[in-house]
Amino acid sequence: MRPSNPVAVAALLALVLTGCGTGDDNGGSGDQNSIVVATHDSWAMPKEVLQSFTDETGIEVKVQPQGDAGQLTNKLVLTKDSPVADGVYGIDNTFASRAVEEGVLAEHDVQLPASAGEFALDGEGSGRLTPVDYSDVCVNVDDRWFAENSKTPPRTLDDLTDPAYEDLFVTPGATTSSPGLAFLLATISAKGEGWKDYWEDLMANGAKVTSGWSDAYEVDFTAGGKGDRPIVTSYSSSPPFTVPEGGDSPTTSALLDTCFRQVEYAGVLDGADNPEGMERFIAFMLGREFQAALPENMYVYPVDDTVELPPEWAKFAKPSPKPFAVDPDDVAAHRTEWLREWREIATR
Repeated sequence: MRPSNPVAVAALLALVLTGCGTGDDNGGSGDQNSIVVATHDSWAMPKEVLQSFTDETGIEVKVQPQGDAGQLTNKLVLTKDSPVADGVYGIDNTFASRAVEEGVLAEHDVQLPASAGEFALDGEGSGRLTPVDYSDVCVNVDDRWFAENSKTPPRTLDDLTDPAYEDLFVTPGATTSSPGLAFLLATISAKGEGWKDYWEDLMANGAKVTSGWSDAYEVDFTAGGKGDRPIVTSYSSSPPFTVPEGGDSPTTSALLDTCFRQVEYAGVLDGADNPEGMERFIAFMLGREFQAALPENMYVYPVDDTVELPPEWAKFAKPSPKPFAVDPDDVAAHRTEWLREWREIATR
């Protein structure tokens, strides 16, 4: 769960944006003693962690937020002839192929933790984007609500189309939200060419689509706001944040058979002023201090599985054992088509 910043800028519109992202546009550092890192808006790494890198290398890290993963990728594509930064963090597996194909990234070489190999890209992308963390977008349920109403909660994607759960599900939209797009991809992976029929049934069963994660989770979801919908698209890491004060267990749970795995990458921008400095920072991001800070600050899992998770995460934020997946090349090839077709069904 990313309570402070759900990354809810339009993924579809990111493909055609011509305006600027947030942050200034002063380009790379132009200084071998500093680097500029373009990120998504959910960047939240503590200053003391970045200071450790500076103390170790003498290089200052300047962070430049650029919107969500789609907007970030788009900005880098639009400015590839005059890079806005030395490197990037936050391109995910739904946009990785586009960034690689557009030539915005330079090759770099860092040593991956053994467990990170499963998240690495194949082909040309393997030398240009390094996996740093991952998260599972999953359907979450308000267990307290279901207990109080003597109802059995859903367990699968198919359950969401059952009349027993009519008007109980809310999800952020696929064209306006990163987790919304991830949920759409989960249904495409699960249903193949039948995904549109699935969405027809889902909408006919009263599913509500919001613009972003905050609207869905913090407004409509019964456990996150004052809404009337006890089923929501969120993250497998969301339940620990619903442990009541003085309590010892969450009031919600993630349905681990409904998840889509998002992987976030870091890379060096082609034409960077300080590519060596950015490569050293990517290596630092894979180190234990940075990896250990990820769960409680950016609400994601480290790719190094030897890093100990916070106690509540270890108990209540289990990742999915078999998440849905869609090949990044297929996402790149069909994203616009899928989003257009989804919009026609979900926004009638």
